[in-house]
Amino acid sequence: MEKESLRCLINSISRFILLVACHTMESAIVERDYVNMVGLLKLLKSVLDEIVDTSVPFDANLVKELEELDVTVNEAREFLEKWCSKMSKTVSVLHSEPLAVKVQNSTLEIISILCRLLRSSPLGSHLSAIQKNMQEFQYQECDRISLVIEEALGDQRENLVPCAEHLIRIMKALSLTTNQELLTESMALEKARVKTQSLKKKYELDLINQIVTLVSHIRDCIVELDLFEASPRVPPVPSYFRCPLSLELMSDPVIVASGQTYEKAFIQKWLDQGHNICPKTRQTLAHTNLIPNYTVKALIENWCEENNMGFSNISKKANNKSPSISFHSQEINHISSLSGSLHSSNSSSRSSHGIQNEPGKRGVELSSSGRYSGVTEASVEVISESPSFSPLHRASTFSPSPSEERFHRSESRISMNENGNSNHQRSLSLQSTDSGSEDLTSSSHVKQLVDDLKSRSNEAQTAAAIELRLLTKHNKGNRVIVAECGAIAPLVSLLYSRVKLTQEHAVTALLNLSINEDNKVKIAEAGAVEPLILILRLGSEGAKENSAATLFSLSVLEQYKIMIGRSGAVKALVDLLGTGTLRGKKDAATALFNLSIFHENKARIVQAGAIKYLIKLMDPDSGMGDKALALLANLSMISEGRLEITREGGIPLLVEAIEVGSQRGKENAASIVLQLCLSSYKFCSLVLQEGAVPPLVALSMSGTPRAKEKAQQILSHFRDRREGVNAKAKS
Repeated sequence: MEKESLRCLINSISRFILLVACHTMESAIVERDYVNMVGLLKLLKSVLDEIVDTSVPFDANLVKELEELDVTVNEAREFLEKWCSKMSKTVSVLHSEPLAVKVQNSTLEIISILCRLLRSSPLGSHLSAIQKNMQEFQYQECDRISLVIEEALGDQRENLVPCAEHLIRIMKALSLTTNQELLTESMALEKARVKTQSLKKKYELDLINQIVTLVSHIRDCIVELDLFEASPRVPPVPSYFRCPLSLELMSDPVIVASGQTYEKAFIQKWLDQGHNICPKTRQTLAHTNLIPNYTVKALIENWCEENNMGFSNISKKANNKSPSISFHSQEINHISSLSGSLHSSNSSSRSSHGIQNEPGKRGVELSSSGRYSGVTEASVEVISESPSFSPLHRASTFSPSPSEERFHRSESRISMNENGNSNHQRSLSLQSTDSGSEDLTSSSHVKQLVDDLKSRSNEAQTAAAIELRLLTKHNKGNRVIVAECGAIAPLVSLLYSRVKLTQEHAVTALLNLSINEDNKVKIAEAGAVEPLILILRLGSEGAKENSAATLFSLSVLEQYKIMIGRSGAVKALVDLLGTGTLRGKKDAATALFNLSIFHENKARIVQAGAIKYLIKLMDPDSGMGDKALALLANLSMISEGRLEITREGGIPLLVEAIEVGSQRGKENAASIVLQLCLSSYKFCSLVLQEGAVPPLVALSMSGTPRAKEKAQQILSHFRDRREGVNAKAKS
C-alpha cells in the first residue's frame, strides 16, 4: 500500500512533465511557475525512482506527503490542460503560483523525511545534493505575486484602495501596463464571469468581480497619465473627454444604454465580442444601440480649439482606425501627445509620483494615494530653455516590451546667462551650442572628453561636461557610448567640484545619462548618491534642482529607493521642498513621492518635516496645490502622516480643496480625508466640524469616478458613525 502511493506519484509526475514539455505557454508568469514545478519534480523523481523497489521503511508522514503531492501534481496538470493564452492573467496566476508553492513545499518535505529515514544509507549524500539543487527552484515570499494580489483584493474588501506598492508590482508582473493589455484582461475576465455565472459558482464569481475592480484600479493608473501636472503648452485631457476603453481623447463619442460615453470604434469592438454589459458600470445593457453624444463632441472640439490642439487631426487619426482591428493598432503614441502627456518635448513634469526608466520602458507615475500617471518617450535634454519647463518626464521600472515604447522622457534644466554664470531663470546662452547634439558621436571623441574631465584645468573640465551634456541631450545612442567610454565616474567626481558652474553641468550630464536604465546602476554604483545629496544642501539653485531630478531618476530602481531613502537624501529633499524655487520644490516633490512608494520612506519624509511645507503648498496660488495634495495623500497612509496633517491645520484646507479645488485636487483631498476619518473618531469629528458634508455630497455627484467613490465612502462612514451614536444613546 505504501509503495502504491509512491508508484502513483511517480506516474503522475511523469505525465505532468510530459504535458508541460508538449505545452506552449505564452504567459511568462505561468511558464515560470510550471518550469519551477518541473524542475523540482524532476529532482524528486530521480530519488523516487531509486527507492521505489528498495526496502526503505515508510512512515505515516511520508505516505501522507506523497499522497498530497500526487493530488497537487494532478491539480496542476488539470489546470494546464484547461489553460489557454486568452485566460485572464490575474486568474491564471492566482491558480498557478499557489500550485507551484504547494509543489515546492511538498517536495522539500518529502526530501527532508527521506534524508531522516536514509541518514545511514548510501543515498543520504545524494539526497543532500538534491536538497541544494532544489534551492534553485524555490520561491521567496517577496517574489510571490499571488500574495500581492491577495493583499490588494483584501484591501478592496475593506473598501480601501490597494496601496501603490502592490498595484505597481501587479502591473509589472502581469504586464498590465498598457490600455491594450488591460482591455484584453477585461475581456478575458468578462468571459470568465459569464461562464462562472452560468455554472452558479458563487465563490468564483465573487472573486472574478473583485479582480474586475482591481483591474479598474490599474486602469485608473493609465487614465491619469497626465493629470498630476500639465504643461502650459500641452494641458491634460480631462478624464471625461477620454474613452474609458481606449483611454484616448474621443473623436466620435457615443452613449450606450447605461448612459456611459465611449469612443464608437472601441465600444463597438467590445459589443462585437458578445459582451452585453457596460465595461465601466458593469450594468447589463438593455440594448446595444449607440447614440452619438453631440454635446460631448462639441465640448471636446471647444477644448481642442481653446488649447490649440486641432480636433480635425484627432478625427483623422480615429477615422483611419478600422472598428474591426485588433486593439493593438491604437496609435497611442500619436494621440497621446494631444492627451497631455506622450511624445511632447515641451510638456512639464507630471506627478510627483513618477518612476523612470530608459526609453522603451513603460512609464508610470503615481497620483494621489498610490495612483499612477505615466510619462513619455522622447529625446531629452536636461536643459530648459523656458521657465515653464519642469524637471523630469519619467519612465518606469517595468520590464521592456515593444508595446511600452510609447512611455518615456526625462527633462530638467540648467540655464546660463551671457557671462556663463548660473541663472536658471534665463534662457540658455553658451559659447557651446546645441548644433550636432542630435548626431551620433564617436567613441574616440568621447574618450577625449573623458580625458578632459580628468584634467587639472577647470576650464577643460567644464567645457567637457558641457559637451557631454549636449551630446546626451537628445540621442539615446550617445547616452550608451558616453557611459561605455567611462564618463560616469569622472562626472561623479566633478560633483564635488568647488566651481558651481562645473557642478551644474556635471549633474545635468548625469541626469541625461540616467535616462538609460543600465546607466542608472552605473551612476549609483559610482557613488553618486552622496555628492548629489551634498549638492542638494550646498549647490546653486539650478544644481539643486537637477540633483533632485537625478535622485528621482535613480530611485526608479527598487533597490535605490531603499538606499537613497536611508542615505540622508530625504531631509535634503524636504529642505528643498521648503526653501527652493518653484521648480526646485516640484523636483523635490517628484523625488519624495517616488521614494515614498517604498513604505519605510513614508515615515522618514514625515519625520523630516515635509508635511508643514506641503500644507502651505496646498494654497492654489503656490502653483503646487495639486502636487502637494497628491504627496500628502500618500503620506496619509501612515498614522504619523495623518497626525501631522491634523497638527499642521490641514483639515480646513482639505475641506476647502474638496469644495473649490481642481478635479484632481478634490480627488486627492477626499482620499486624505477618507484616511483621516477611517483612522480616528477625533479626526472624523474635526472634518465634520469644518462643514465637509455639503462639498462631499457635491463631489459624490460631480467628481471624477474615483473622487465620487471616495466621497461616497466618507459620507457612508459619517452615516454609520451617526447610527452608532444613536444606537448607543438608545441603549
